[in-house]
Amino acid sequence: MPHILYINFNTGNTMNATLKTMLQHRSIRKFTADDIDEQTLNLILQAACNGSTMGNMQLYSIIVTKDKEKMKAMAPLHFNQPIATNAPVILTFVADFHRFNKYCEYRDAATDAYSNLQSYHWAVIDAIIAAQNACVAAESLGLGFCWLGTITYNADKFIEALQLPKHTVPVACIAMGYPDEQPELTDKLPLEALVHYETYNDYNKESIDWLYTEKEAHENTKKLLEENNLPNLARIFTERRYTKADNEHFAKVIETVMKRQGFL
Repeated sequence: MPHILYINFNTGNTMNATLKTMLQHRSIRKFTADDIDEQTLNLILQAACNGSTMGNMQLYSIIVTKDKEKMKAMAPLHFNQPIATNAPVILTFVADFHRFNKYCEYRDAATDAYSNLQSYHWAVIDAIIAAQNACVAAESLGLGFCWLGTITYNADKFIEALQLPKHTVPVACIAMGYPDEQPELTDKLPLEALVHYETYNDYNKESIDWLYTEKEAHENTKKLLEENNLPNLARIFTERRYTKADNEHFAKVIETVMKRQGFL
């Protein structure tokens, strides 16, 4: 059986409160009607903008959406998920080389150095670090959040909705507010499935069987298998959740976006 790391949260002051919050993370999809006050939101944004970044260029922008009419207008792009309109705040993180290119232009520096896949890669990393910093800060302040993966499916349409210029691509979207639910912790793979020392240790059938034992036996998985009438979780992913046809369609969308936005 996989070795599961069990955390004892009753250890006095030996564990930092923020770390404890991270280890108890759960996605929140129902929020109270309470607004996020300006001071709290600014703290979250400051934490987001204080993360590690390539060359300290800060190759990202954050679009803050609080207007309910704007949320409703973008709801179809989020496949009309309730969370896309019931959250007090939605933060969209944009891989952004436009601002730095403008800086180069106004300082008589080359403006064509960053129209390539490497630059896009840098900007995506910067944006994701900022997004995760915002999430950690939000939870430490008593808020909850949920990532909206739909931002990548409809990147072309979000570019229009958010009026994004060339050399920008939306890559992460976070719905955020005060929790109105306390869902169970999501089942996770053991550390042995994810952590490698010195070199990558490849998997064989025996190790895969071992590492996925508890996930496949989890009540959530059993429920999904019954609902989907499929024999295992892998089949649910490949045949229901993220199919080849869908992946290839959205891959073409993002390729078109990257070309149009100047990264390919």
